Amino acid sequence: MQVPPPLRVVVADDSAFMRRLLSEALSKSGFEVVAAVEDGDQALRASTSLHPDVLTLDLAMPGLDGLGVLRELRATGSPVPVVVVSAFSPAHGARAVDALAEGAVDLVAKPAAGEDLRAFLAELAEKVRLAASSSQRREPAPAAAAVRARPRIARPGRRRRPRPVVIACSTGGPKALAELVPKLPSPLGAGALLVQHMPAGFTGSLAARLDRASPLTVREAATGDSLDPGTILVAPGGKHLRLRDDRTAALTDDPSIGGLRPRADLTIVDAAKMFGSDLLLVVLTGMGKDGLEGAHEVRRRGGTILVEDESTCTIYGMPRAIVEAGLADGVHPLTRLPDAIAAEVA
Repeated sequence: MQVPPPLRVVVADDSAFMRRLLSEALSKSGFEVVAAVEDGDQALRASTSLHPDVLTLDLAMPGLDGLGVLRELRATGSPVPVVVVSAFSPAHGARAVDALAEGAVDLVAKPAAGEDLRAFLAELAEKVRLAASSSQRREPAPAAAAVRARPRIARPGRRRRPRPVVIACSTGGPKALAELVPKLPSPLGAGALLVQHMPAGFTGSLAARLDRASPLTVREAATGDSLDPGTILVAPGGKHLRLRDDRTAALTDDPSIGGLRPRADLTIVDAAKMFGSDLLLVVLTGMGKDGLEGAHEVRRRGGTILVEDESTCTIYGMPRAIVEAGLADGVHPLTRLPDAIAAEVA
């Protein structure tokens, strides 16, 4: 059996130490680092001339910064997937979220002083592999998308009332949310909870970006918050978002599940038990199966489940798990999801 060639990576970072660290770690993980460059102009030239499978991109660089590189690549139609490798600060966090919203596949947070480098480097290798797989060509969504749905069970006599919404996503989520959330109506049912897998510190920037673009208020959840029809509450990175018996939010530091904190399944199961058949679950692009356990509980309680179609997903993992389990009531490309959600909560 023929062994496939190694994935080819360009590393862009203005720190000589980080270039060396990333290059050595990626090489040890089986990648071929075809260039390690120190500024945005060099990153753009290397990406254009060498056609790597993935570009790892620092955002704060001299000359053309990382966000400028990403925009230029997209403007020229370059297909190279980008993994942002960024330190966290309020400014860096906002730029990282902008990069993700504009098409970067994923984000790896640089470790702070004293943090374990091994976990950072393992995450980097995993996300570079995932980014390479995201570049596989997909058929475009049809103009009038067919919705694959399980047969809906009529619920005679059910009183129509505002429905709470839970949205779950991971890889590719910020880009999908940048398209989805501004098109959602306000008020939105009985209010919404959003779980997006992101490192601690970056979800505040995500919420602020969505808030500026949306008729809804979007902000990080805090313990004691109640659902509000005009608000989307975002699970903070590094915390699980739970619901208490009094229907208020609670943030916990319980251990990560499957490497994830927040874990969408926890939020979804709590919401399904609390709201039953009123709950609407929406699952967007993302790696893995987070949301599947929650979807089973939503189905058991009579709620409704909508997922993003493969044709518009960056990574068709989380939606695929739900579709293959036969749990989805509707499967829509991203362009049609706002109307589908609005119809369910109206």
